[in-house]
Amino acid sequence: MLTSRRSNVKLLFSQSRSLVSHVAKLDDSDTGRGNVLSSRTTSRLHYKPWQKVAIAFGSALGALMDPSRADLVAALGETTGSLAFRNMLVRMKQSPEGRRILADRPRVTSTSVGHAWDLPDNTFGAAYAKFMGKRKFSPDDRPPVRFMDSEELAYVATRAREVHDFWHVLFKLPTNLMGESALKMLEFQQIYLPMCFLSVVGGTMRLKPAQRDLLIHEYGPWAFKAGRSCSDLMCIYYEENFHEDLNDVRNKWGIIPAPSFQGTKAVL
Repeated sequence: MLTSRRSNVKLLFSQSRSLVSHVAKLDDSDTGRGNVLSSRTTSRLHYKPWQKVAIAFGSALGALMDPSRADLVAALGETTGSLAFRNMLVRMKQSPEGRRILADRPRVTSTSVGHAWDLPDNTFGAAYAKFMGKRKFSPDDRPPVRFMDSEELAYVATRAREVHDFWHVLFKLPTNLMGESALKMLEFQQIYLPMCFLSVVGGTMRLKPAQRDLLIHEYGPWAFKAGRSCSDLMCIYYEENFHEDLNDVRNKWGIIPAPSFQGTKAVL
């Protein structure tokens, strides 16, 4: 019986990988829909509710078994976060800065943020460049948005995905499992995206008992406080503040950097 269940799980995982890969091929070939976002961002197809449920289930299972599959994690966030993204859109439309972001639709790409590498060391932009360079990350590596119901929502989802690394820098969180889980706690407090909660649940399963206790009892309270005290993270035009002092922008936006608890590597 156990062997049969494992075989079924492996089969579902394989099918979820195939499904997302198939969607990617369909999206890449879909060039005639007049998308306002670049083809690298999203090529929107129309999915029925049952199709989204199937993709969400397969993506959740696949992401749990292989957390390195960024495409599955992204698909899970999109297919389970429709309400959260709609709420983000409403908040952005109610904010003057949020409305400017929606009007301009800035993109975080190697071209648009490349000047950060030339800024003085004390600036927010330089801190971001150091963060990306140290890890050999590229702003162009984010998977495209595929499962949103409108171009406007697709941009909101894209924006949330692309400013994620800014949040790592501002809140002084590393990109290891502990750091990502702590940031997901804060993100859930801010944007209520179900995928953030699911990521924390999945992440805690892979932590050692002492690390799990630290995440829940130390980083958890910090994330709750930091998420409530800072500005709406989706209504900040980060790129316009690259030239400012890092500590100054943290103070301006009410950012509380994560504490470096003993026994962790929570440093940038």
